[in-house]
Amino acid sequence: MIEGIILALIIAGFGITAFLLWRARRAPESQSLLLLQNQIAEITRTLDSRLGESSRAMQSQFGESAKIIRDVTERLTKLDETNRQVVGFADQLQKLQDILKNPKQRGVFGEYYLEALLKNAFQPHQYQMQYQLGRDDKTGKELIADAILRFGDKLIPIDSKFSLENYNRILEEHDSNMREQLEKAFKQDLRNRIDETSKYIHPELGTTEFAFMFIPAEGIYYDLLINTVGAIKVNTRDLIDYAINEKRVHIVSPTTFYVTLQSMSVGMRAFQIQESTKEILKNIGQLSKHLKSYSDYHLKLGAHLGTVVNTYNNSSREFKKIDKDVLRISGKSAGFEAELIEAPRALEEVE
Repeated sequence: MIEGIILALIIAGFGITAFLLWRARRAPESQSLLLLQNQIAEITRTLDSRLGESSRAMQSQFGESAKIIRDVTERLTKLDETNRQVVGFADQLQKLQDILKNPKQRGVFGEYYLEALLKNAFQPHQYQMQYQLGRDDKTGKELIADAILRFGDKLIPIDSKFSLENYNRILEEHDSNMREQLEKAFKQDLRNRIDETSKYIHPELGTTEFAFMFIPAEGIYYDLLINTVGAIKVNTRDLIDYAINEKRVHIVSPTTFYVTLQSMSVGMRAFQIQESTKEILKNIGQLSKHLKSYSDYHLKLGAHLGTVVNTYNNSSREFKKIDKDVLRISGKSAGFEAELIEAPRALEEVE
């Protein structure tokens, strides 16, 4: 567009010049020459002005174009980075899905989640992962809980359970008959997990009378509470009653377990304070015994000091008698001036 304007100005300049030359032929030579010079000068100034304005407009447009190109480049760079992050997140999500498909890896994930919660709520000495309680008398197998919490002289067993296969199949199934069978299988899975967790309750081995069954998936736990799996009605209330009343197993999710751990942490601190208070009172009792023994020795020492003082005062009196005898015989005193000492008073008198 700007190039067209410049071309039009040049053509117009040549046209005006030709017109002026034509007029100059009809006017006197001197007058025509002067007029031609003035007109050419005017045209030159006009062209310079127009060309300057065009140049400035072109520079401004080039600067704006460069700015737009920079903005577009920056946005494309950010978009590329965002795309890489999205791809990375998608890869991580795919890896997580792959982990959750494998029962063994899913179990490891649940234990890792459980350890992270315990680490955030307690000191390292207050809990332990993969704790060996002993042997089951009935089966002879080793009892290894996923984790235990130390509460005073008791151990609280915690087992991580992640029953996901039948749960996902229920959500994906549309056939009512097949879905009913999967519901029964899902409930049986949870019942089996409750039974497995209850095996770690052994008061004779130092455990509490209850255990925690940790479900790492909030969705499964929530469905247990509201008796549904997704949009499917499933009677799971009897499972919770079975766990608590018959098996003494408390089912918890990450959220509810964290709240429970916080409450237990406060309780543990209160228990530790109570135990420390007992220890302080015990030490005070020991100190009282030491003070009583020291008091007996102190009183005995006072009695001995009293005997010594009385002996000293009696000796001083005898010296004075001797001094009087010396004065009566020789007429001159030996100059013995012994002051009597006050004996220590008994403790009852001091009080």
